[in-house]
Amino acid sequence: MTGHGAPFAAILLAWYDRAAADLPWRTPPGAASPDPARAYAVWLSEIMLQQTQVETVKPYFLRFVAACPTVESLAATPLDGVLQLWEGLGYYSRARNLHRAAQIIASEMGGQFPETVEGLRALPGVGRYSAGAIASIAYGTPAPVLDGNVIRVFARVTDLPEDVTAASTQAALWKLAEDWLPQARPGDYNQALMEL
Repeated sequence: MTGHGAPFAAILLAWYDRAAADLPWRTPPGAASPDPARAYAVWLSEIMLQQTQVETVKPYFLRFVAACPTVESLAATPLDGVLQLWEGLGYYSRARNLHRAAQIIASEMGGQFPETVEGLRALPGVGRYSAGAIASIAYGTPAPVLDGNVIRVFARVTDLPEDVTAASTQAALWKLAEDWLPQARPGDYNQALMEL
């Protein structure tokens, strides 16, 4: 699997600058600098978007941030209240992990989200993909992402003949995601990949 990451990133970012969806948790493409204060919105949206379509998530996200505008307010909300806000979104372990992670961030981290992929991965419910997405979008960290949608993009762009479910292919795809990730605007690039 070889490719031309820089030309691909340039084309993808140009498309994203023109066509990025207007989402309540997203800043405009090419925003001047990452905003660590946005980590809460990015984290919340990424957890909600796990195995759930964007259109389904939008009203839940808006309801959540209206009820719990900060990680501290989410941590202070009883679990039953969090589950009620989550009701109908499915995969309730995400809500439980979200609540537990909020409590850890509020009580053990002074309300500050971890800024590294490793720190984010230590939170309940945050795996490799989510950590890369949060770090790149909220902090501008050059961290790759790879989920089913991104795998489909890479498989098509590289005309990949291998079985994408094989461990060796997954490892090669993560390597490709790392190699093709631009140092400038990694969050926009990752969002563009997800959106494409």
